[in-house]
Amino acid sequence: MTLTTKDVIRKIRKVDLKTGLLVDGIISGNYHSVFKGEGIEFSEIREYKLGDDVRNIDWKVSARMNKTYIKSFIEERDLRVLFVVDNSSSSLFGNTIEKKDKILELIGLLGYSAIRNNDSNGLILFGEGIEDYIPPRKGRKHLLKILSRTIQSDTESKRTNIKESLGQISRLLKRKSIVFLISDFLDKTDFNKELRLLRKKHDVIAVRIYDMRELNIPKIGMIELEDEETGERIIIDTDDEGFLERYEKTISDHFSRLSSSFKKNRIEELSISTEEDVANALNKMFSLRKKKMVI
Repeated sequence: MTLTTKDVIRKIRKVDLKTGLLVDGIISGNYHSVFKGEGIEFSEIREYKLGDDVRNIDWKVSARMNKTYIKSFIEERDLRVLFVVDNSSSSLFGNTIEKKDKILELIGLLGYSAIRNNDSNGLILFGEGIEDYIPPRKGRKHLLKILSRTIQSDTESKRTNIKESLGQISRLLKRKSIVFLISDFLDKTDFNKELRLLRKKHDVIAVRIYDMRELNIPKIGMIELEDEETGERIIIDTDDEGFLERYEKTISDHFSRLSSSFKKNRIEELSISTEEDVANALNKMFSLRKKKMVI
């Protein structure tokens, strides 16, 4: 569906107003406390001094030099936040609210939080590969450009290839960034290796946007379903208990494997339903992350 200029402006204003007000509350402060110190870059190896963090000791160099040496790091003044967004056709699905609308709200909340903390925002749209890239920059005008590009992006007849896309993204991003990988993750290909390579250099948070109708099909008799990405149509009997059990098990097993992959690669996972309040979901994630930092 092609949006008119008025439609785009209306959507941007709606996201701009709603997320701007929410960020002025607790979200911006939580963002700062959770991500402060993430922009760390290696500086030098120097001899250990009393009071240095023992976790930074370089044991190989220390053994070779017969003295204790540590890796010294410097904290960058600002961070780069990258929204890596699944732009496939399935993002238009939603029982009452489209997944894409939730994605826009998420970008707005995190984007304004970044601006409040003098950080820069960037955008990568992907489907079967990278489709668009807006390099990170600071300011509200740049964030509005990101929102506008996300709204106007063409999602018709596009599939998802997370494996190929992550490989391209790892090669594209040279400087350390906070990467919000936003998708419904319905792609069942194995992209664990590419995920691991991306995590080696960047702080990756996987955000799964889903609709409850994808997980639990209501019992309404015979219906025709169309795959948003392939266009394939099938007729199913939703009163068939055996079918529903197999379907729900397949979905459950898929996301269990996905969660295991995220955990194995030390990637934060956040799941947001189209019926859920995005601000509340973010604050829960921030709270859990703070606890892990204390531990």
